[in-house]
Amino acid sequence: MAKASSTRTRIALFCAVVTLGAAAGACSGGTEAVPGANNAAQSMLDRAPVATEAELAASPTAMAIKQRGELFIGASLETPLMSQQNPTTGEAEGFDATLGKLLAKYILGEPKRKIITTTPQIREALIQNSTVDAVIQNYSITPKRAEKVAFAGPYFMSGQAVATLKGKPDIARPEDLNGKKVLVATGSTGAGVVKELAPQAQQISFNTDPECVQALEQGRGDAWVKDLPVIAGETKLNDKIQLASGTFGTDPYGIGIKHGDDAFKKFVNGWLKKIQDAGLWQQAYQESLGTVIPGEPPVPPAIGSVAGS
Repeated sequence: MAKASSTRTRIALFCAVVTLGAAAGACSGGTEAVPGANNAAQSMLDRAPVATEAELAASPTAMAIKQRGELFIGASLETPLMSQQNPTTGEAEGFDATLGKLLAKYILGEPKRKIITTTPQIREALIQNSTVDAVIQNYSITPKRAEKVAFAGPYFMSGQAVATLKGKPDIARPEDLNGKKVLVATGSTGAGVVKELAPQAQQISFNTDPECVQALEQGRGDAWVKDLPVIAGETKLNDKIQLASGTFGTDPYGIGIKHGDDAFKKFVNGWLKKIQDAGLWQQAYQESLGTVIPGEPPVPPAIGSVAGS
């Protein structure tokens, strides 16, 4: 954030509330190995499935990852409760981060992965040029994106949400954004939804979500529109902003992989089904998003149930 005191507060709150305790952390280009002493995370990884030789052999991409010895994942390290680097331990923690560990375990027999930090602007390029094997980054499946990359899943159903500064009037409907300055991340699903449902809104775009939050704190916008998990995580850590009531639109999250790699898509979808059936998906949700979003874990979406998946 803009001030050092704000940064220290966010770090302290982060350490207090985001406690997935997963595998050893990664920064851009870093590698994660078998996790340490956190019993909850260790138990989850102990129970995580590992692909058979026949399942690996059915996907040349999975075999190549196995031979390489680590999984390359495109992800964020600054999205609370989804995938964020713990400033104290260096570990990547959150719902998406845990799924990445479980996928690495499935392929390699251990949760060894390299995280390549990415943004909505470059995700497709990283997949297309094989810099990453998969992107797990609250990546909304759309038919337009599916022309460039393939999507396994969906693995989560979200919606767009609105954050405002505390004390500001609540925004209950997307129409309430008309005439307001709305902060969005360039290339995000939220930007398109705002354009469609609130055409009189003045959009102000930034490259990253933290830039949107900073602009909201500084009064440069009236509202910030982003996926519910992202905003829920930010409001958990930031006592200056609030989650407005209600969500709008439907955002199915998928795992982005190279277009045309049907064998790897089938492989990843098979893994998703296994972790859902084993209750691991539900546990990962409960220990991250479930600490903020009330109620029991939702039912995982049916694999292949949306256009583009």
